Amino acid sequence: MEIRRALPQDFRELLHCLKMRSKYAVLLVFVVGLVIIEKENNFISRVSDKLKQSPQALAEANGTEASPALAENGSLASLRELDAAFSQLRSHLRNVTLQLAGNGDPGPRRHVLLMATTRTGSSFVGEFFNQQGSIFYLFEPLWHIERMVTFEPGGANAVGSALVYRDVLKQLLLCDLYILESFISPAPEGHLTPFMFRRGSSRSLCEEPVCTPSTKKVFEKYHCKNRRCGPLNITLAAEACRRKQHVALKTVRIRQLEFLQPLVEDPRLDMRIIQLVRDPRAVLASRMVAFSGKYETWKKWASEGEAPLHEEEVQRLRGNCESIRLSAELGLRRPGWLQGRYMLVRYEDVARAPLQKAEEMYRFAGLPLTPQVEEWIGKNTQAPRDSSGVYSTRKNSSEQFEKWRFSIPFKLAQVVQDACAPAMRLFGYKLAGSPAALANRSFSLLEEAQPSWVT
Repeated sequence: MEIRRALPQDFRELLHCLKMRSKYAVLLVFVVGLVIIEKENNFISRVSDKLKQSPQALAEANGTEASPALAENGSLASLRELDAAFSQLRSHLRNVTLQLAGNGDPGPRRHVLLMATTRTGSSFVGEFFNQQGSIFYLFEPLWHIERMVTFEPGGANAVGSALVYRDVLKQLLLCDLYILESFISPAPEGHLTPFMFRRGSSRSLCEEPVCTPSTKKVFEKYHCKNRRCGPLNITLAAEACRRKQHVALKTVRIRQLEFLQPLVEDPRLDMRIIQLVRDPRAVLASRMVAFSGKYETWKKWASEGEAPLHEEEVQRLRGNCESIRLSAELGLRRPGWLQGRYMLVRYEDVARAPLQKAEEMYRFAGLPLTPQVEEWIGKNTQAPRDSSGVYSTRKNSSEQFEKWRFSIPFKLAQVVQDACAPAMRLFGYKLAGSPAALANRSFSLLEEAQPSWVT
């Protein structure tokens, strides 16, 4: 009888012990799985790199002539898809492992797209994400595609360019930076290029190990700002992208929000789209300074009234405003595929309250706002008056955003108001009825931002 009573007690103690140790066993399994997948992923990356070599290079290595069929081999695309799948699984396992280990939950991998047009303050706002250490940020990578693939505006050509931009964007968000090699000129050699556009505007491309020792006699056109780095190693950059917890990208070359639906619905991506807009009168005034050669007709007409303002230029302005308005209206209608994934932001609101708007954008993206970002915003929104260059991201933002009102002729503002009235009403920009109203600081040209802009 003594033995029979002791046996159940022993089993209870054994079960209790197993329960206490179960989380450590699960942790061990995930760690082992993570190591295995890491090794498999490295192997696939090495094989992928071999296949990414040109047919001539492979032929020389094998002592044979290049085969045209090799360039069309579908194995590379399959390996890229497999590599992306491994990266996603590895990221998921890392998240679970960290959570079980008690080191905090880093949350899911986010993919943030800052969608804007030129001279809307997108470089400044993009720095809000560039300064966050866990985000891999790219500045205008689609610039290379625009230079290499030329599409005339309007009609089928506009659709064609949007599709090309979208497909390249998807690969970049998945950390397939090799896609850029087909568009960078001159073409990279051995995955090395000194011609990555505005490389210095992406901290991730200027940090170790992506920042390799500089090479003598190699001219890097778009170099890092605060340190000397060798030519960009695209393989190292892609690996750095996969190591970062999140990905963010800024572009002024995608305007049609509807073309982004396949990206939002892609299960490999967790998209958040922030559309940045600015008063079109301010945009035109800024473009006339930054892109002076393209706006000679506008400037002569505004200052002298001699050169006629061609109707096609006014139509181009109207078309730009309409494309922005249509995208914003689509986002604000809250279609199912955009639920919780679209946010409309006015540059003027960012300039007036940068830290508050940064907090709102980070909250929308589901990301933590770090002290580094807050510190950068504090330093770069209270800059001296003489530090506001055309391309500077360091400005006294509360004084700069309405400076255009005192430099633009009223008749030029009228042209913009006539062409862009529907967009201005949607975004809450008031029309100025007279030169006095335009230059009157006490007359606000802004309606209050609408809470419904976050969808």
